[in-house]
Parts: sequence; structure tokens; C-alpha cells
Amino acid sequence: MNGSTYRRIFSRIFMVLLLAYAVGAGLTATLQLDITAQAQSKGEVPGNAQGNASDAELWRKLRQGQPYSISDPRTGPRVVIQSQGETWRSLRNGPISTYGGYLLMAAVIATLAFFLIRGRVKIAGGRSGRALSRFSTTERVIHWYVASLFVLLGITGLIIMFGKIVLLPLLGKAAFSTLASASLWAHNLLGPLFILGIIAMFTVYVKDNIYKAADLTWILKGGIFFKTHVPSWKYNFGEKCWFWLAVVCGVLLSMSGILLDFPSLAESREQMQLANMVHSIAAIICVSASIAHIYLGTIGVEGALEGMTAGEVDENWAKEHHDLWAQEVMQGGESSGTPAGAAETSPAE
Repeated sequence: MNGSTYRRIFSRIFMVLLLAYAVGAGLTATLQLDITAQAQSKGEVPGNAQGNASDAELWRKLRQGQPYSISDPRTGPRVVIQSQGETWRSLRNGPISTYGGYLLMAAVIATLAFFLIRGRVKIAGGRSGRALSRFSTTERVIHWYVASLFVLLGITGLIIMFGKIVLLPLLGKAAFSTLASASLWAHNLLGPLFILGIIAMFTVYVKDNIYKAADLTWILKGGIFFKTHVPSWKYNFGEKCWFWLAVVCGVLLSMSGILLDFPSLAESREQMQLANMVHSIAAIICVSASIAHIYLGTIGVEGALEGMTAGEVDENWAKEHHDLWAQEVMQGGESSGTPAGAAETSPAE
């Protein structure tokens, strides 16, 4: 056979093989499509992957917080869905916000009712013209330091917590966004300074806020709520309760605030969520109680504010509200002849 004969034979063999390959590929594709269709009809996905048939079990594991390797295996297992986050969100935006708002409104209403019923508590015997030294410079500086930070933190905190409900409809999205962002930054920056104030306040004021037997008499006689004389030391029972409430809430706010300011200190996201709830509850309680304290310490009781501005109070005021303390001070010779509030100086430390 010559060369042309060989070429014809090889060409025919090649065509037969090519035709067989095409037929085989077509049958394989048809078979694969049929298998795929059957698999999908049963709720499965080809390629040995978990598909619709295992969705319920997969989501159950995700909701239970089972860790999975996500994207990069070098990062280790990660929790895809943290169900505690939904619990935290429900509590934060539900009972805490709702009942917290009720508590704040109740405090305002109670203070207003006290004013309408009792009126401004005036000095019954009038001013004597003689003053008693009540607060030192150190005590006043610490008080106003803590009070200023407390008011700023309270306002910014309330904006963060209730602003979306109360202020957003009034201000609009753009203005509220600016206000909320500024409040958050101010709250985070001022928080650590408040911790220093709580420590200083406790150190300076604790010695006069220990409960004594006279406090029981103050309770039984109704304290400031009735127009009867009630014996008291430098601080009455109500003021002492406010002090200890402020200290306890201050500690809770400080500890939770540190975690919220520096999340790297928390060991888990659950700790951050718990810190947020503790912070919110302690803040609402403290702010609610402060409403009565601010009212009584300013316009509610005549002559009370002078102690924290001038450092001195009128002698008759001291005898009417803190007679046991006033007697102790007068026996120690710490009374001056100047009218209370007339001088801004205070005794030497």
C-alpha cells in the first residue's frame, strides 16, 4: 500500500474515534443532568454539599452558637450567629427602655407633686444673720466636679438611650445623627473622669454618711415630708440614702463603662452585652433619684444651696434641718457673725 492509502485509513479511524467520543460525551451529559434533576427534586445539591435537605439542622446549630470556620481557616472557628445578641437587643429596647422611661417620668411627677403639696420649705424662724461653716473648699470642689460630670453624662446618656424615640421625630435624621454622634463621643470621653470623681466623693463624704440611731427617728417622723422638727446630724437619712445609692450606682457605672469604652478588656461579647444592660439600669436609677436631690438642694429648700456655694448656712436653717450637727458645730466655736451665703470663703482645710 502506498502513502495515500495509509492516510485514508488513519483519517477514517480518527473520524470513528471522534464520533464515538462525541456520542459518549453526550450520553454522559444527559445522564449527569438526569442525576442532578433527581437530586434536586429530593432537596439536595450536587457536589456532596449541604443544601436544602440540611437547612434546618444547619440553622439550628448556627442559632445555638456553634462555631464554624469562616472564609479564612487561619482565623479559627467563629460564631456565625450569636443568639444572646437578640436577647440583649430585646431587653435593651424593651423592658429596660420602657420601664426606665416610666421610672424617669414617675420621679418628675413625684417631685412636682411634692412641690405642689409641700411647697418650698422655708426657714420657719427666718434668717438669724449668723452663719455656720458647713462644707470646706475641698468638699465643694469635689461636689461640683462630680455634679457637673453627672449632669453631662446623664444628658448625653439619655440622648443615646431615648433619642431615637423622642428626638428623632422632632429634629429629623440629619440633626439627630449629629447630636447623637456628639453625645456618644462626649459620653465616652467624660466617663473615665467621672470614675475619679466617684473615688474622691466616697473618700471625702463617707465619714458623715454612716447611718446612726437618729436616722430611725427621722424615718418615723416622716423627715422633710411633714412640718415637724426631726433631729438629724450633718446629713439626714434621705441624704445618706442618696449618697450610698450614688456610690453603688457609680461603681456599677464605672465598671461597666470601662468595658464599654475599652471592649478589648472583655473576654466575650456576652460580657459586653451584660455591661451595657447593667450600665443602662444603673444610670436610669441614679438619674431618677437625682431629680429629687437636685430639686431639694436648689429651689426646694430655702438656704440649702448656700452650703455648696458659699460653704456656710444660716444658723436657724442648721437648727431646723440638722440640729444635732449644728449643736456640735456651735459647741466647737465654728459659728461666724456673717450672714450665711454672704462670703465665699471657707475655713482652712
